[in-house]
Formats: sequence, C-alpha cells, structure tokens
Amino acid sequence: MNLNPHRPWITPLVIGAFLISAVTGVLMFFHLDSGLNKTVHEWLSWAMVIGVGLHVLLNVTAFKRYFTQTTGRWVMGSMALILALSFIPAGGSGGEPGFAPPVRALAQAPITVLAQVAGTSTEEVKARLQAAGLTATSDSQSVADLVGGDLRKQVGALSQVVATPAQH
Repeated sequence: MNLNPHRPWITPLVIGAFLISAVTGVLMFFHLDSGLNKTVHEWLSWAMVIGVGLHVLLNVTAFKRYFTQTTGRWVMGSMALILALSFIPAGGSGGEPGFAPPVRALAQAPITVLAQVAGTSTEEVKARLQAAGLTATSDSQSVADLVGGDLRKQVGALSQVVATPAQH
C-alpha cells in the first residue's frame, strides 16, 4: 500500500489530533474542562489513533529501527508497563468512580428517605420507580432492594427518583 500521495495530510492529522488531545487532556486533568471538551477528547482521540497508525505505515522502516535500539526499547517497554499497571484497581473502592459511595448510600436508603431527598412524597417516589419498571411493595424498601447491587442500575433508578417531572 503506497501512502506517499497521502503524506501531505497524514502528519498534519497527527499534529492536529495531538493538539486536541493534549489541550483537552490537560484541561480535564486540572478540572477546567467545559462544554464539549471531554466529548471532543474521547471521540477525536480516534483521529489520533488513525493518524498515528497511518504515520507508522508511512514510516515503517524508521519505526522498526526503534525496536533495535536500547533506548527505544527501554522507553517503549516502560510505557507498555505503565499501561499494564493502569488496569490495576487503585484505592479501597475496587476501582469504582468517586461518586459510587454516595450513590450506594442513597440506594440503601428507604423510599421514605428518598422522598425527603427528592423533595416529594413517598407515593410520588413509588410512582416514579413504577414508571421505570420497578415496583416497590413497601415504604421501607430501597432502590438496592429493587435493582440489586449493580451501580449502573442504581444510578438509573435514583435518576428517575430525583428527576424533575416534565412541565406540560
């Protein structure tokens, strides 16, 4: 596959994608991201992956050379090790996101407490849960009783409970 005719746009694609990834990544690191920064970072990282893949194909001989050099092998090996280590769960939460403990606490609360949190009645909470396909048979039941321990299901159910009803 001859990529030479595509050389004029492959490297600029890598440069542009790197710029987007670097700026949005730094903003997210310092919690300064806004608007679509996170979405752009996640989705346009695919432009980086494609661009780098094409760039490697365009420069395959030079790329292979790095595997024969001690420094190149050491740097790439270190980065591969860091990547592998990044999959190890950190902290006591088993790798769960920071919002998990409060969600789990709310999910354990009885429906009467959820009604207070949502600023509505117990009957309204039951109606909202029913609309989400969950049937509460007692005011002392919790969202965790209804959906189990799955965090995503708990978030979904709690979102239904605290959602503001649509205005007609």
